[in-house]
Amino acid sequence: MFSWERGRPARTAPKAQSFVSLRTCFSRFALSADVPSAPPARNRMKAKVAINLETTISLEEQYQLATYKKMPIVAERGEGVWIFTSNGDRYLDLYGGHAVAGTGHCHPHVVKAIREQTEKLLFYSNLVYSEARARAAEKLVSIAPELLAKAFFCNSGTEANENAMRMARMSTGRDDIVTFSGGFHGRTADAISATFLGKYREIGKPNVPGHRQAEFGDIDSVHAVADESVAAIMLEPIQSMAGVRSAAPSFYRALRDLCDARGIVLIYDEVQTGVGRTGEWFFAGSTAGNGVVPDIVTLAKALGSGVPVGACLVTEKIASHIRENDLGTTFGGGMIAMAAVTGTLEAIENDQMLENVRRVEVYLRERLKAVEQVVDVRGRGFLLGLEFADKAKPVHEALLEHKIITGTSSDPKVLRLLPPLCLKREEVDMFVDVLEQVLATDGHG
Repeated sequence: MFSWERGRPARTAPKAQSFVSLRTCFSRFALSADVPSAPPARNRMKAKVAINLETTISLEEQYQLATYKKMPIVAERGEGVWIFTSNGDRYLDLYGGHAVAGTGHCHPHVVKAIREQTEKLLFYSNLVYSEARARAAEKLVSIAPELLAKAFFCNSGTEANENAMRMARMSTGRDDIVTFSGGFHGRTADAISATFLGKYREIGKPNVPGHRQAEFGDIDSVHAVADESVAAIMLEPIQSMAGVRSAAPSFYRALRDLCDARGIVLIYDEVQTGVGRTGEWFFAGSTAGNGVVPDIVTLAKALGSGVPVGACLVTEKIASHIRENDLGTTFGGGMIAMAAVTGTLEAIENDQMLENVRRVEVYLRERLKAVEQVVDVRGRGFLLGLEFADKAKPVHEALLEHKIITGTSSDPKVLRLLPPLCLKREEVDMFVDVLEQVLATDGHG
């Protein structure tokens, strides 16, 4: 029997009594049966955790297509630079889920912004205007270099790069794209065809035609391939997956001059370097890049603090060539993602994370000077590559055993650090102390 209270069915007293009687009967049967007694509560808890861990891994292996080689971790929740697992362990996260957790895991301001938006409207497409989208676009453009005046929102970094190349072709009437050895731009058709790193172009075959390769940091190689039939030159200003490779500031200036002279669009793929990771909002316009501002900047990763979102920032000149229906996206610019973008940028500002990145980077580099097996520290801000004399993978694995998450790269000697922008000195000390212990104990590096 049911009675109704506040619009929901509730069981009446007679039914509840029946349930109690059934439970009592079952209990008496259990006591009288010849079964082993239950294990202590603590052991039952451990058994449950183990089952949950094994079940989760088993279910993913059974039902999800293969992606990356996974760490033996079932991530349950996160806070700041920490990941907590289903079996109660705590990991220092210096990788940020591929540089995504820029503001730290579950930053309260970002969570609040997302929660408030979910109570208003989950989604509507670009067919309508949206306050959330308007605020996100205004905020993103306001922190960008002055020449970058308009934003296009999409869902990921590879989608941002695809649209950047499309806009370059539309604005120039040309087809070909120059990218660089060691660059990674995504896994969709045009983006993977622009990726001259390892096996990715092979994975993406048949490749989109019209992609040309130049050597990163070598302006003469660019001059050799970037003629007046080229629509765009696209590059990661710091090549993360290639082992955190940078070029001399003069290289970026020379690229800008070449593009201006030959009518070529310059695109910075800042999917990893953008949104504060280098200690500046963007590599574009920074001193590390000789103040060069490209025609298009692409963004993703940390832009939504974990909510999927990508973006292109473009100059007015590029925007003048784009008409209605030239670009499109169903989910790009959705309200939840836009709330996450605004919340993310505000959190970085409110917590002075850019200053924190610059300050803590200096401290980390100082600490690493005393680690003799680290022969070089590449990169900028919180996009760093630790180069060892020997392979970095054993170091990565040993650190994971000590509950510290780092990343590897296509350079076998480079260990990558992509921590949240809120990383503090005490967590740096924790990392370096364990690193020294690992290197001393196991002889890595």
